[in-house]
Amino acid sequence: MPSHLSADRSAAQPPQRGTVDALISQTRRLRGEVDAVRREAPVDDENPQGRWQRALCNLALHQLNDLDEHLAQLRDGPPPAPVQPAPVPAVRAVPTTPRRGSLLSRVGSAEWNLLTDEASWSGELYEILGRDPAAPPLTLDELPSLVHDEDRPMLTAMVTACLIDAKPIDGEFRIQRPDGGMRTVHMMGEPVLDADGSTVSMWAVLRDVSELRRSQRTVSETRDSLQRQRHIAQTEHRLAVELQEAVLPPWRGSLRFPQQGPETLDLAARYLPSSSSALVGGDWYDALELPDGETLLSIGDLTGHGVSVTSGMAMLIGALRGMAVAGTQPGQLMSWLNQLLDVSVQPALGSAVCCRYRPETRTLTWAQAGHPAPLLFRNGTGRMLTAPDGVLLGATSGATYGQAEETLEDGDLLLLHTDGLVPRRWESLGSDESESGEGTAAVPRLLALAPRFSEARTAQECVRAVVEEFGETEREDDACVLVARVGS
Repeated sequence: MPSHLSADRSAAQPPQRGTVDALISQTRRLRGEVDAVRREAPVDDENPQGRWQRALCNLALHQLNDLDEHLAQLRDGPPPAPVQPAPVPAVRAVPTTPRRGSLLSRVGSAEWNLLTDEASWSGELYEILGRDPAAPPLTLDELPSLVHDEDRPMLTAMVTACLIDAKPIDGEFRIQRPDGGMRTVHMMGEPVLDADGSTVSMWAVLRDVSELRRSQRTVSETRDSLQRQRHIAQTEHRLAVELQEAVLPPWRGSLRFPQQGPETLDLAARYLPSSSSALVGGDWYDALELPDGETLLSIGDLTGHGVSVTSGMAMLIGALRGMAVAGTQPGQLMSWLNQLLDVSVQPALGSAVCCRYRPETRTLTWAQAGHPAPLLFRNGTGRMLTAPDGVLLGATSGATYGQAEETLEDGDLLLLHTDGLVPRRWESLGSDESESGEGTAAVPRLLALAPRFSEARTAQECVRAVVEEFGETEREDDACVLVARVGS
């Protein structure tokens, strides 16, 4: 094959062997590190981030493998020229049998002589194109017959520009092999000019980049999938936050129910988001002054996160309010909420506490469904109320719920909370179990706040004390706290 180097420019000297060996060692060490990262990537095909990580690692390994073999060729020098048989009708080189799967089998060369209309292909090019090594090489006019219909005009334009305008070739196209396989080939070439500047031949190097492009497509597809999922997650999170803000009472300070009378409840509440997750959970609280002058207090937690859970929480609060306004007592109210979850389109589990406070007699009537019992603080000490029977909402059909009463005194403080105030891993560190069956790791710390509650002047100050105690904790779930203080 005629040299494509300019006559007035000498060929570059090969690098020293030791330098190339050092580069090969660095490449192989890096390849091992990338392979270790690939093995540690998640193998769950449902996780787009894991697929994206593995695809990037596979792409990097393809590149490093090619670089390793390129450097090995640079170190070892060009392979010996094949021996031509004595009488050869064409100038085509005798094909060699490359190592299958090696870099040599993915890079081939060719030259087309325009003066004699002869062509010369390397054995590697025959393998790339899936041609019989005994068959004559294709001419430039015949070459497009192997190319995919959509890519054929591009190849024709590149070859024409090279032969007529002496422009170098640099492009990719797909070829259809005789066995039916489709390969992607990257072609680089230049014209060979005679003394008067006319094109006498064209040489080219063709590289099979199918696996490389497949890895790149995988990276791109998984990246796009990951971006779509992130966009969906961001949209769902925004919707969940907006729905939650619309449902939970937008308290900026304390509330007083009923608004008149000496035995009103001073109310304050707070929603504490999870510090380890961007997802909005199903924790909620509510307070409502009923038509008969009583006050409804409730708090609960619907399992799960996201828009569906937040919408389920809104459904429960709406149903709870409607039934309470109709005069339903807490125990019966819990039974109907359980039935509502049991027949809902999206089954879910939930826990809740529901209380009705009658100011004339200072009577608190309450029921619970698998939820931590309220804490009652009086005269500088606190205790957990004895919980009536009650299983999780949605756990079983036809469940019945007990009901308990407690007579409050002036100055008493009632605290309702969900079980997400502390991480679940703390639940096993010696915490007692409540009578409702729920873990109560937060209870000792809440009861220890009794002196601060005694000094507080408002329910809002009591909530602030709870936030100071638990607000900086790395909670695995969101949480709610509601404080009701008896008296004017």
